[in-house]
Amino acid sequence: MPLAEANGISICYEESGQGDPLLLVMGLGGQLVDWPAEFVDALVARGFRVIRFDNRDIGLSTEFSWTPPNRRAMLGNMVRPRDLEVGYRLTDMASDAAGLLDVLGIEQAHVVGMSMGGMIAQTMTIEHPHRVRSLTSIMSNTGDRRNGGINPKVMMKILRAPKVSRAEAPEHNTEMYSLWAGSSWDRANHLAQNRLAVDRSFRPQGVERQTAAIAASPDRTEALGRITAPTLVVHGLEDKLVVPSGGTATAAAITHSRLLMFPDMGHDLPRTRDAEICDAIRRNADRAQGDETVSGSLDQATTAVG
Repeated sequence: MPLAEANGISICYEESGQGDPLLLVMGLGGQLVDWPAEFVDALVARGFRVIRFDNRDIGLSTEFSWTPPNRRAMLGNMVRPRDLEVGYRLTDMASDAAGLLDVLGIEQAHVVGMSMGGMIAQTMTIEHPHRVRSLTSIMSNTGDRRNGGINPKVMMKILRAPKVSRAEAPEHNTEMYSLWAGSSWDRANHLAQNRLAVDRSFRPQGVERQTAAIAASPDRTEALGRITAPTLVVHGLEDKLVVPSGGTATAAAITHSRLLMFPDMGHDLPRTRDAEICDAIRRNADRAQGDETVSGSLDQATTAVG
């Protein structure tokens, strides 16, 4: 996989398909290979040039060495914000994504982010608005601490989770994922994919540093109100890692956004919903008309799909 030198770091990336550039931004601890192949193929089939990449500190992109705050301090800061000493924040990760587009010679792209990737995509749209043609925020939140938090029982299990070795990681990660995955989640497929991902790269401290970046980043609610790019918000009603209020708060903050919620989706991308989600991403991208802003006819729509 090629490496791009952007924003002072090396970024590992991969491209698939031809057509409208679409940048996929992965979530906490996720690598570019963690985007389901079927999901990527579905986007390619809908006319996109899909670009995936490893965020900093994960996969094969640049690894950092600063020591993050302890887990309890980071998770506590997501509930009650206070200053944290960190080596980077979401704004830096958004600049990484914009820098990758520079290297690839792409002036504008449709940007799709999942979980932490949704936070990065939102930040990119706020801080680099001329680079984002349309925005899709999946299973994410606004950073306001009042909405889209972690289910308390899940938070306690995260706090008590032991550190594991590389050999133990796939089974442990899959067991943890079961705490917030939806009823359409496939455990066997997730375990097989996680084994491949861990074999490619194992950076538990990178996950902790990314967690610290989230915890130390500010509330985006007010800034989201300035977004004019066509926006789609997707969330699962069974999500316990970023509870559904994160999606509704994001949609409420962004004028003329569209909200799509699924009753059988947790904090995961179920294969049973690939077609509907990718169709919605395509429709959202088609709303972008050059440099024009979203028209008043695109009033916010909330859809719960059975």
